[in-house]
Amino acid sequence: MKLSALAEAAGLDAGSAGEADVTGFAIDHRKVAPGNIFGAFQGAAVNGEDFIPAAVSGGAVAVVARPEATVEGAAHLADPVPRRAFARLAAQFFRPVPGTVVAVTGTNGKTSTVEMTRQIWRMCGERAASIGTLGVTTPDESVSTGLTTPDIVTFLSNMTGLAREGVTHVAYEASSHGLSQYRNEGLPVAAGAFTNLSRDHLDYHAGMEDYFAAKMRLFAEVVDAGGAAVIWTDDAWSDRAVEAARARGLRLVTVGQQGDAIRLLSRNPGQLGQDLEIEIGGMRKSIMLPLIGAYQVANALVAAGLVLATGGEPARIFDAVARLQPVRGRLERAAITASGAPVYVDYAHTAEALGAAMEALRPHVEHRLITVFGAGGDRDQGKRRDMGEVAEAKSDLVIVTDDNPRGEDPARIRKMIIEGTTRAREIGDRREAIAAAIAAAGKGDIVLIAGKGHEQGQIVGRGSEMRVLPFDDVTVARECAATGGHD
Repeated sequence: MKLSALAEAAGLDAGSAGEADVTGFAIDHRKVAPGNIFGAFQGAAVNGEDFIPAAVSGGAVAVVARPEATVEGAAHLADPVPRRAFARLAAQFFRPVPGTVVAVTGTNGKTSTVEMTRQIWRMCGERAASIGTLGVTTPDESVSTGLTTPDIVTFLSNMTGLAREGVTHVAYEASSHGLSQYRNEGLPVAAGAFTNLSRDHLDYHAGMEDYFAAKMRLFAEVVDAGGAAVIWTDDAWSDRAVEAARARGLRLVTVGQQGDAIRLLSRNPGQLGQDLEIEIGGMRKSIMLPLIGAYQVANALVAAGLVLATGGEPARIFDAVARLQPVRGRLERAAITASGAPVYVDYAHTAEALGAAMEALRPHVEHRLITVFGAGGDRDQGKRRDMGEVAEAKSDLVIVTDDNPRGEDPARIRKMIIEGTTRAREIGDRREAIAAAIAAAGKGDIVLIAGKGHEQGQIVGRGSEMRVLPFDDVTVARECAATGGHD
């Protein structure tokens, strides 16, 4: 594909280099191949402009960078927002893409919602995939691991690969980092969804307003003009999300107790799931959702709203909702102890998500709720005390342990959490903490292991000293349950 054609489609000027053939895109100078377009972006720790000469030496025919950047030996595609320009260029190159694409943003529930959307589409007869924290999940249920929002080159190449495999429907997670860094741009997005907003990533965003604004780029710029906005109505930020969608002129599909498209009339928790009474299109329907927890209802109904917004039939959608399967690391029952206490693993790593997970389990607790959790290092420190307070308020026994300490002192992280508690046990070693919780669990108790969910490793150190130690909460819980919590 000629550089001139790509540049024109993206609104850029390729100059005299327009006849060059473009072979691909790269944002890492070490991965540049002849004919590539290189994206030189300024980051928090590294300035990509410093590597422009190396990229040109590697064969880059063009460089997307700020107008102030110096580019010699290749076309300078100048733009004051180079990440956005690079994304628009790449979107013209990576073709085909699936015909129906939807995106989900919010603090909690993104992973479950995109995966449930994929499941509903599949049960409605579509070849569907999801992209997010769990990786890329394809129609045959295979999973390749990845980041919540991969870089734009990986994201678009994944989309093209899925389309070539016959995938027609894709749901992906749109994180605040991904939205603010233009990592999921360019391709047509038929609908976007907003789940909720609570404190998270304030080590990156200037405050809650900045965090919310990053999320709302989904409605303001990413979703197609004339597309749909699916919004969970029962969150403190929902009204403002509705305002953002209306300002863009998107078609509103509201879901929840205050929802117009899908209204939740009642929810009754049972031993294995929840009985829901739903109103859609003026008609009432009873559904048995085979998942526990109020927030799982929210995730399932937002997923149903996305399928509805993209042409799904209500009857088939809600038949599929009644057959949804749990999502890896999201209130996943990992084991049952010898005393009969179930052990659940959840990805909750904010105070709100931790509270929601405990509230989800509480109706099923006959005696005590035992919670094991920690907090990540090199991340928002302000939420740690809050997590301790929530755990103490909603659990009967709290064990504070290590999560991913990264470059921080683990003991310092635990101390900051414990400042919000009066009776927490502190056990730094995560395996020992899980074992202790399982050993303490008796008949009628439930154990919640929170924070890491599906993750397969524990991150220790930073920079060149960073190590990822193999660690899977589900596997460890099963091993500890098999020995009664005694290694």
